[in-house]
Amino acid sequence: MQDEILATVQASAARRWMGVAMLLSVGGLVIYVALARPPAPLWQVFLFAVGGAALWLAHRVWHATADRIELTRTQLRTGSGIRILDVADIEGVDRGVFAFKPSNGFLVTTKSRAERAWAPGLWWRIGRRVGVGGMTAAAETKFMSEMLSALLAERDM
Repeated sequence: MQDEILATVQASAARRWMGVAMLLSVGGLVIYVALARPPAPLWQVFLFAVGGAALWLAHRVWHATADRIELTRTQLRTGSGIRILDVADIEGVDRGVFAFKPSNGFLVTTKSRAERAWAPGLWWRIGRRVGVGGMTAAAETKFMSEMLSALLAERDM
């Protein structure tokens, strides 16, 4: 029963398509401006770099949001099996208005540091903080954060 999935969070198809389409549009428009009306050479290089970065980010978002996040009694992981954090390592869950968290998501503080990781549109991890959310539905992330809070309350009893 340790591997039973209690909650899942994934990007909705509409948000996924809209987000990637916007990033592709920005990248394409910036590169078009760099080619159609070339500014000074240094600015043209800057525009190519910004346009390329937007296209690269669109690629990363497309692949990252194809996955999902799963909560079990022991860990928070992706559908592809990447461990995001262990439930035993959680110090607190913050879903407040002023928390530094992703859109429609929540922030988890852990007891120990972990290496940085990022799946744009789904989750990020920097040091002791893990943000879950982005292109996800608010109802799914709220349910997952409440399940995490319940697991923490059960653990601390």
